[in-house]
Amino acid sequence: MAGEKEEISELLRAWSDGDREAAERFMPLIYDELRRQARRHLNRERANHTLQTTALVHEAFIRLNEQNRIKWQNRAHFYALAAQMMRRILVNYAVAQKREKRGGVVRAIGLDETVTVAVAEDAVDVLALDEALARLAKLDPRQVRIVELRYFSGLSIEETGEVLDISPATVKREWSMAKAWLRAELITREE
Repeated sequence: MAGEKEEISELLRAWSDGDREAAERFMPLIYDELRRQARRHLNRERANHTLQTTALVHEAFIRLNEQNRIKWQNRAHFYALAAQMMRRILVNYAVAQKREKRGGVVRAIGLDETVTVAVAEDAVDVLALDEALARLAKLDPRQVRIVELRYFSGLSIEETGEVLDISPATVKREWSMAKAWLRAELITREE
């Protein structure tokens, strides 16, 4: 496992330095993990959701590939930005769906036991969550990254700590604080 992590980090750095073939070599190494993360998130969506796992992974990768100025540090940096990109894609999708319905209500997504940011009927719409995360980012950007990695990417406490290079205890503490803050924000906005 450590060898693969190192290989991914090396390929990412080569990609940053302009080696376009490095992306082709590292994609098979990270593809299954990206699919797993996308699948977890999409499992929370309605059954007839038109955005599929493969499409979400490919769209995120295409957008990351278009970022010419990113200097990839390591695989943790890649997974963190992939989580942010997936979040942007899902938010943009929700905005487009809302626009399509001409002002209709955005479908609420349930936050399962992994996230438990309980609000009325244990649901929050993706746009309200995005707005709340933008407000939280002004107060504590690391907590937003933790929410992105836990909720949007479906990483465990340990995996999140590894990606952010912090201890699992710190992830748990910040995760609890972020959930409490989001719960208060989302309930306040609903009232």
